[in-house]
Amino acid sequence: MDVRMDGRVAAITGASTGLGLAMAKEFAASGASVALLARKADALAAAKAEVTKAAGKTNAKIEAYSCDVSKAQPIADTFKKIEAEFGKVDILVNNAGISHAKPFETVTDEDWQGDLDLKLFAAIRTIRAVLPGMRQRKWGRIVNVLNIGAKAPNGNSAPTSVSRAAGMALTKALSHENAPHGVLVNAMLVGLIESDQWVRRHKTAAGEGKTYEEFLAGMAKGRIPLGRMGKAEEFARMACFLCSDAGSFINGVAINVDGGASPVV
Repeated sequence: MDVRMDGRVAAITGASTGLGLAMAKEFAASGASVALLARKADALAAAKAEVTKAAGKTNAKIEAYSCDVSKAQPIADTFKKIEAEFGKVDILVNNAGISHAKPFETVTDEDWQGDLDLKLFAAIRTIRAVLPGMRQRKWGRIVNVLNIGAKAPNGNSAPTSVSRAAGMALTKALSHENAPHGVLVNAMLVGLIESDQWVRRHKTAAGEGKTYEEFLAGMAKGRIPLGRMGKAEEFARMACFLCSDAGSFINGVAINVDGGASPVV
């Protein structure tokens, strides 16, 4: 199946590295114009160059926006710029977030608020910015990137697992409200997927004496039935499918992209 996104405009948060960058490249290669959002301007500049290269000879327009999505005003200001420069937003991928997990008794009020601001309220605010236009045009795709802890949280997983579970509930509620307007809302749940964070962890004591490949294999052993970590490109291909016309009857689902690791389907 040749999944095309020609003429569509996608906004992706957390787009300068990892899964966000992989999705931006996949979308651009499929013909979509892409607005990249992240905090660090230097990383964004490098990402924009990569995504532009991936777009190749398509007519995709690629722009980068420095934006802290944990705060309301930068989101409002940035999406006004995107609407002005692209004319619309057809696709929104809420991907920004970091893993923040520790024993409950050590989680402070500041930890809870910071995690909710970055993961839950960021999604609420970005969706609020793009939804009116999507509903007016009778076409839209929203994907909230969560993790498998949203369905099956382990101990010592707060505040992330709680924020992500709230994001899943938000996804389901919005899918019901907006389906009559042609706007589909889904979630993708991340398992263990190769990314920059694993490169950093390999450089810590956990990776001492091991090659990067050995370190990844050790992390996957006993946790992923497929026996390996996923690749960002594999995640990006699923996102591209969901956000294209090919995924036109998929709504309100939370898809595990985890090699079978989650005990909950």
